[in-house]
Amino acid sequence: MSVPILSARHVLAALGPAEAVEAVRTAFLEHARGAWQMPAKVYVTAPEGDFRAMPASGGGYALLKWVTSFPGNPERGLPTVGGVVLLSDARTGELLAQLDAGAVTALRTGGAAVLAAETLARPTLGPAAVIGCGVNGRAVAHTFAARGRAVLLWDARPDQARLVAEELGAEASVAADRAEALAADVVATVTPGQELLFEAGGLHAGQHVSLMGADGPGKAEIAPEELVRARVVCDDWEQASHTGDIARAVESGRLDREGVAELGGVLLGEEKGRSSEDEITVFDSTGLAVQDLAVAAGVYERYRADPAASNFEGVAEADVG
Repeated sequence: MSVPILSARHVLAALGPAEAVEAVRTAFLEHARGAWQMPAKVYVTAPEGDFRAMPASGGGYALLKWVTSFPGNPERGLPTVGGVVLLSDARTGELLAQLDAGAVTALRTGGAAVLAAETLARPTLGPAAVIGCGVNGRAVAHTFAARGRAVLLWDARPDQARLVAEELGAEASVAADRAEALAADVVATVTPGQELLFEAGGLHAGQHVSLMGADGPGKAEIAPEELVRARVVCDDWEQASHTGDIARAVESGRLDREGVAELGGVLLGEEKGRSSEDEITVFDSTGLAVQDLAVAAGVYERYRADPAASNFEGVAEADVG
């Protein structure tokens, strides 16, 4: 049996950023309803990064993502995130496709950051600020733009922020400094999670922040004191309370399950999101395998419908036993 190997180019051509938002929405809703399963991700630490095994099943599929996070890799000319996604038929166990994990991760990261902002932020005409313009930050910026919102960019590497701004055109600009970006009404942080961006007192009334960088133990982009001031929504309580930005606040007793909503519950109307114009909202994203499942299934279904399409030119196949 042969299975397609869908490279990053094929994944990104098959599913656009705006479509990724809707795929991620489906993942949150189905997981909240209990229809899609997601065991906890497994971390294997390394001196300069980590490996993660992320399984999920739902919608007739099963998935395993084996993905890495090595923040120092760009200095070596290598991507921070890499790995593979294996998509199988949940009824037969048959392997259906292998997909590039970095591209799947970028699409679902952009989708989750923007979906949370659209769900929790107050209406505002100002641009959404994206802090961190690496692979995933670039995806977040492109997703905001695809949903019709102007973008303000900042990166510790000014050339990288300018590069992404040039890709997006007139609707994007580069912030004068990090403080300007952090002050926006809508902010998405997509950093390695090794430095606090929001210290105590750093959030302002009505602000929304999608925290996308603290996706593993020891990482953080916000001070625990700031979380107490906000309406906190996470992607998955069990995962985020151990490995997300809220973990330190939970460990110190500042937050508990009753004080934190899950985005899927908010989307279903079962948990509370924003309640006033002046309320601060924070979304803590740790990255869910069900999000990867929704994106990978969407890409595979596009391929299955028309493998000869120009989007899939050059797709290789591998023989499996």
